[in-house]
Amino acid sequence: MIKLNAAQLRTQESDPNVIKKIKKNPIYIVLDNVYDTYNIGSVFRLADALACKKIFLCGSTETPPNPRIKKASINTWKWVDWEYKKTAVAAIKQLSINNQQSTIVAIEQHPKSVPLSKFKPEFPLVIVVGNETYGVSPEVLKMADKIVELPMFGINKSLNVMVTCGIVLYRIVEFL
Repeated sequence: MIKLNAAQLRTQESDPNVIKKIKKNPIYIVLDNVYDTYNIGSVFRLADALACKKIFLCGSTETPPNPRIKKASINTWKWVDWEYKKTAVAAIKQLSINNQQSTIVAIEQHPKSVPLSKFKPEFPLVIVVGNETYGVSPEVLKMADKIVELPMFGINKSLNVMVTCGIVLYRIVEFL
C-alpha cells in the first residue's frame, strides 16, 4: 500500500500524457446548486478516482480556482474535465444533445425514487446531486429518467452530498 502524507497528497501533479491515456467511464456528474466547497472538491476527487467523463458545476455551485475546492480536491480539479453551467437543466440539455442516449438519474429522497439496490444503470449515465438543504431542483426531477435514493434506517434522514454521491457511483461502476 502506498502511504502519502497530507503534503504529498496536495502537491501531486499528473502528467498530461498520462491523463490523456486514461479510459474515461461514460459517467457525468451534475452538481445542482451544491454550496459546500468541501463537497465540491471531494466530488472532483471522486470523479478522478472513478475516471468519470465530466463534472458540471451548476447554479450557485462555486468553481475552481477556489482555495477550499483546491484543498478538498487535492488539485484534481486541474485534470478532471469540468464546466460551469448557469443551471443543471442547461447542463442536462447539453448532455442530451451530445449524448442522445444518456440516462438522467437524480439522487434524491422522493415518492418516485427507487432504492439504489434495485437500480440497474444504463450507460452513458448522468448523475445529478442537489443542494445540501433543498436537494435536486424540481425542474431536474421532472427531467430525470430515474430517481434513486439510499435507504436510511436510523434517526438521521440524509447523508452528506459527497458521501451519497460516492456510494452511488461506486455501486454503479460495478455494472461497467
